[in-house]
Amino acid sequence: MILDYIKYHNDNAYVVKREISKHMFVDKKELNFDWVRAYRYEMGYDHVLQDDTKFFFCEIIKEVEIIEDES
Repeated sequence: MILDYIKYHNDNAYVVKREISKHMFVDKKELNFDWVRAYRYEMGYDHVLQDDTKFFFCEIIKEVEIIEDES
């Protein structure tokens, strides 16, 4: 499922680009985190969050610095 919403975790903000059920990454009854990393890399996402049932593939929202116009 493709999304695009903001999720906050540990004082960081992320744009959730895709949610995928954990069962999609199960191999021989165990989660295969190599598959999770490979998917994140292939799709170009920065970060992965998780809850009990899903992985959230995200892009990190970097902090902005406001620059005053000196004119």
